[in-house]
Amino acid sequence: MAHSDDLNGESTLTRESVELLQVMIRNGCVNDGTEDTGHETRNADVLRQALEGTGLDIETYEPYPDRASVVARIEGSDPNAPSLCLMGHTDVVPVNPDGWTHDPFGAEIIDGEVWGRGAVDMLNITSSMAVAFRHLADTNFTPKGDIIFFGVADEEAGSTVGAEWFAQNEWDAIEADYVLTESGGIHLGNSETPSIMMNVGEKGIEWRRIRVRGTPGHGSRPFRSDNALVRAAAVVQRLAEYRPQPNFSELWRGQVASFGFDEETTAALLDPGAITDYLEEFPFPGVASHFYSCTHTTMSPNVINAPGEQKSNIIPDLIEIDVDIRTLPGEGTEDVDAHLRAALGDLADAVEVETLLAYPSSMSPTTTPLWDSIERAVAKPFPSADVAPHLIVGFTDSRIYRERGKIAYGAGLFSPSLDAISYSDRFHGNDERIDIESMALTTQFFIDTVRDFGGGSTS
Repeated sequence: MAHSDDLNGESTLTRESVELLQVMIRNGCVNDGTEDTGHETRNADVLRQALEGTGLDIETYEPYPDRASVVARIEGSDPNAPSLCLMGHTDVVPVNPDGWTHDPFGAEIIDGEVWGRGAVDMLNITSSMAVAFRHLADTNFTPKGDIIFFGVADEEAGSTVGAEWFAQNEWDAIEADYVLTESGGIHLGNSETPSIMMNVGEKGIEWRRIRVRGTPGHGSRPFRSDNALVRAAAVVQRLAEYRPQPNFSELWRGQVASFGFDEETTAALLDPGAITDYLEEFPFPGVASHFYSCTHTTMSPNVINAPGEQKSNIIPDLIEIDVDIRTLPGEGTEDVDAHLRAALGDLADAVEVETLLAYPSSMSPTTTPLWDSIERAVAKPFPSADVAPHLIVGFTDSRIYRERGKIAYGAGLFSPSLDAISYSDRFHGNDERIDIESMALTTQFFIDTVRDFGGGSTS
């Protein structure tokens, strides 16, 4: 196996994108949701350095210590022309190195791939955006409307000190009519009907904390005890086994078509009465999980905690369960409450439920000039591929803009060798990595899209 950092065979733009990605991975901006983690100032400083020397307006904002974001702007020639923001987050999720083949923060290049936490979520996109933005500035590109680069902190934990903070405190700095962010650009379909997915919508989030109470006692006398942990185990089991009815969004039929499945598979995936059972037996678990999440409200009990002091010989009187709930378009808090009651049954009245975070599903139309520009940019390297709008099951900072009436897409352009299953599994998973060809395609994609959308001139 080749272990090499040699990029001499790559173009200047590709080398710059890869090298910037490596530095950002090595900075280890791990965000576990607590205020004193993330340390995104490290990556904000790197991005600022990458953009300096262009004469652009570059600002760093640090609402909390060591949690900085960076904003740069290429001013347009027409104040009435639509503006475009390239938004990439700079934080990454925690990692367990024991599950990795290589150092998750080593950013090694191995067999043409850059390895490391954040390589696909989403430091690859952020670095490509920054290099594309720098290239546009270096070539004196003057768009009609403003072009903004936004390297933002705290996307992985709800955006409190990132995009949400900007929306509440510095909206003028990041406001744009159109936004490009994660995640899109994966090849689907087959050789006869190739397609490339772009994110135009995403599920909502309704994170809940469920409190289960009991009666404390001595661990040596468990018979007929009121053990909060035992009841919590039943709560977790019911949430995990809950199977709500499917609910197909307006995008679902097109999403299924973009995969190029055979008639039998397509029919099953479009049948509300058959899809759940069909996915139970689907041969690819990762794909089945994604399709299920695209068509169902999901509940994932992910964290359990015993607040206060707890010992092995004390029967616990309080257990907290944090549940990641993802909602479909059109669903709200009342729908989530109904799902929880249906899932918990007679236990619903025996627990307390607190809302931790709540944002509705959001979606942008494709009948826009930016979508047309995306299609033309994709057609340059892949002229036979259709661009397919998709609903993603995770959440991004797109919602910050969509809530304010702006158009936001998750976009990029990856290598055909990067299949959808591998790409999906690397999000928040072990052995996260991105190939150099995808870095090259994505960097050029952003240059082409911005030039086409922004019009203007280059001197």
